[in-house]
Amino acid sequence: MAKLSGGEALAKSLVREGVEVIFGLPGVQMYGLITGIRDEPGLRMITARHEYSTTHMADGYARATGKPSVAMVVPGVGLYNAGSGIATAYARSSPVLLLAGEVPRGQIGKGLDGLHEIVDQSDLMKPITKYRKSIMRPQEAPSAVNEAFKHMRSGRPRPTFIDMPPEGMVEREEVELLESQPGERATADDSLIEQAARDILKANSAVIFAGGGVARSDAFDELVQLAELTGLPVVNSAGGKGVIPHSHPNSIGSWVGAEGPIKSMIDNAEVILAVGTRFTPRNPVAGGSKVIQIDPDEQILGRAHPNKVKLQGDAKATLNKLNAALDDLGCDPEAMAARHAFDKAALQTYRENDRREDAAYPWLVAIQDAYPDDATGIWGMTQLGYYSRQHFEVDRPWSYIDSGYMGTLGYAYPTALGAKVGVPDRPVICVVGDGGFMYASGEISTAVKYGINVVAVVFNDGAYGNVARDLDQDFGGSYEADFVNPDFVAMAKAYGAEGFLATNPGELTTAIRAALEVDAPSIVEVQLGRLPRPKAWSARAPWTTPQEGLLP
Repeated sequence: MAKLSGGEALAKSLVREGVEVIFGLPGVQMYGLITGIRDEPGLRMITARHEYSTTHMADGYARATGKPSVAMVVPGVGLYNAGSGIATAYARSSPVLLLAGEVPRGQIGKGLDGLHEIVDQSDLMKPITKYRKSIMRPQEAPSAVNEAFKHMRSGRPRPTFIDMPPEGMVEREEVELLESQPGERATADDSLIEQAARDILKANSAVIFAGGGVARSDAFDELVQLAELTGLPVVNSAGGKGVIPHSHPNSIGSWVGAEGPIKSMIDNAEVILAVGTRFTPRNPVAGGSKVIQIDPDEQILGRAHPNKVKLQGDAKATLNKLNAALDDLGCDPEAMAARHAFDKAALQTYRENDRREDAAYPWLVAIQDAYPDDATGIWGMTQLGYYSRQHFEVDRPWSYIDSGYMGTLGYAYPTALGAKVGVPDRPVICVVGDGGFMYASGEISTAVKYGINVVAVVFNDGAYGNVARDLDQDFGGSYEADFVNPDFVAMAKAYGAEGFLATNPGELTTAIRAALEVDAPSIVEVQLGRLPRPKAWSARAPWTTPQEGLLP
């Protein structure tokens, strides 16, 4: 044991969990923790320009590396500002620990209007965190950090939260530091795994639907082994891009859209093996299929489908057992491949013909042509970002990041900065609209200060373009969806970054390649008009068009 302040105890506990960087914003209630970080050789802090960015940066770091990450903010308004990133991390099952201050210990819960005070602020985090702990004194810090990381490494790895009053961060007492705990990899019941294996072996048509849970479990090799053992085609969700290389013979691309051969394959499958995916209202499953679902979260299993086999467990551990069960039952890879044969070339031709009808496609090709094999891409809530979910191709895990069901406008640029901190030797490219980029454009300053050389491709149409188009087409005219933008190239250079301009797809490819070569953060401004609605969005939700009859 050693006599430590609360800030020192937190900092040393984080180091024991393998943390190397904290994304934060210094503030008056955090001084004890800030000095603890400052004096801890194994830690460094990256200071953002806004609390909004701290948790998005931490989320980007976690999703680019697969490791838990940490953000830090003042209580109250700082916590509210950071909520966007925690909500996004929750939507994408990303392991982010948020550390926050509190009002002084004697004022907690009394509503005395202290600086940054929110009564019961820990409850504010309840809907978007997996674990929460309020600690009052230094000796409580190690167990809270230890438990938070155990939760992030076990089951579904969602965000966690710890807060502490300011005097607890500076008071000193004897503290026992703890060793890091490994995560728990639970597996489904052996009898259910054998049942699932038998269902797969006897099915005349089956498909694997792989989601982001494969990446979070590091189950890439096991998924590929399953595909090659059974001959089944593998469809990935947007969050599952890269969990099997797009170039793999069994990979047939992303399932996003209301029609097409991939949708038909899903709808007509006798068996769907769903690995690490929730399913969503936008990706429903036909009722006639049997769904074998692997997920560590009991609340997710069977939520979206009545006919299911629930395999509650970690994807890697459960796929290992499933592959062994298939082998024990005499699975013949050649016979299975013949039974489930599909024409990947024909599927690719359909995709090529289908997407050539969309005005977004040439821009996506321009990015794909400039994209290094080892790059990590962050795709914002802009039309190219939406379009990429179906059509962008990646061969490497941890290389495609989107906002998930939270649909967080503005998340992309700070998330890209955090990703680059996590993978400094890899190119990181952020694709974002002008509306979303301006949410956190001040973080160019952070990128320059710390040498975080992200390439941000900013599509500039002078509006919230998708909103303006939808209002025009469905509601009789756009309203207040336009704005005045800066010269993004000049803005970049004013901060000390590099700026490039592109007005057509060929120029965009050239500009991205040039930006990747410079030793500085870069902005590539793409000037374009409004893009029409992509074909995949032709099926509109009822509430997106004005009509009568929605009420029961």
